[in-house]
Amino acid sequence: MAINEKDAEGLGGLRRRLQSALPPMKNREPRRDLWPLMRQRLEASPRFAFPSGVPWFDWALLGFAGGALAFFPRLIPALLYHL
Repeated sequence: MAINEKDAEGLGGLRRRLQSALPPMKNREPRRDLWPLMRQRLEASPRFAFPSGVPWFDWALLGFAGGALAFFPRLIPALLYHL
């Protein structure tokens, strides 16, 4: 598949416009190492957690699922099928 001259010229013009809109970066390296900050965030406990360390929305989801199964017991086989 060959590119004709008109398409090649259009792509070159597009490349020039993009390069003029986005000048080259001076510093390509980050100012500091981001991995230690990420590890701290991953190892930190959730902000809204009970003393057990489980977030409140996990407890809410568990309560909702338990209530749904108590009120609609026919959901149990469907749930077991999808597990």
